[in-house]
Amino acid sequence: MTQLTVHTRATLAGPVIELSGGLDNNSAPDVRTLLPRLTLQAGQQLVIDLTGITFCDSSGITVLIAARNRALAARADIALAAVPDRVSRMLHIVGLDQVFPTHPTAQAAAAAWTPPTSE
Repeated sequence: MTQLTVHTRATLAGPVIELSGGLDNNSAPDVRTLLPRLTLQAGQQLVIDLTGITFCDSSGITVLIAARNRALAARADIALAAVPDRVSRMLHIVGLDQVFPTHPTAQAAAAAWTPPTSE
């Protein structure tokens, strides 16, 4: 199993978490621990970039759900980027393809983000 590496970066749209390697029972707690520490403002978008994911099991899917919950709690959006086919199939099977917007790249996700309007 390939060890998971996690990189975060800030964009105008919000934080981007780049995951590479295996997202499984051993590595999922590392990502889960990171989520509460993210700076995520209302109206922003959290992007999970899965470009480098080589493996994802149910623990990995649970982490994606936890990230969505973190975004919702902050009144922010979430998007997945570069979802590998095997992960996309898993999301479809469990119906999560209906709750996670997906984009081909993190840049495309940022471009699709609409900043909140001031009222």
